[in-house]
Amino acid sequence: MKLFRRATDIQTDSAMTLAQASVGCSLRINSIKGAACDRLRSMGFCESMEVKKLSNGHNMLCTVCGTKLALNKKLAAQILVCPV
Repeated sequence: MKLFRRATDIQTDSAMTLAQASVGCSLRINSIKGAACDRLRSMGFCESMEVKKLSNGHNMLCTVCGTKLALNKKLAAQILVCPV
């Protein structure tokens, strides 16, 4: 019987989009996929950066690198995150 799981397995299991994450959660960005990924990276949404989701709704407010940014749901659905 296998009692322990590797940390990478746990991170993969707990991955979700930023749109799915709960408000107030501190998250780490795993990947960004979609048409606006280059623009997001230029604003600081890069892989392995920490992000905190501040509000939910049609437009979401979050912080990354000490800066607050508003993202629409479609854009937030392209950002794959996992809990810190």
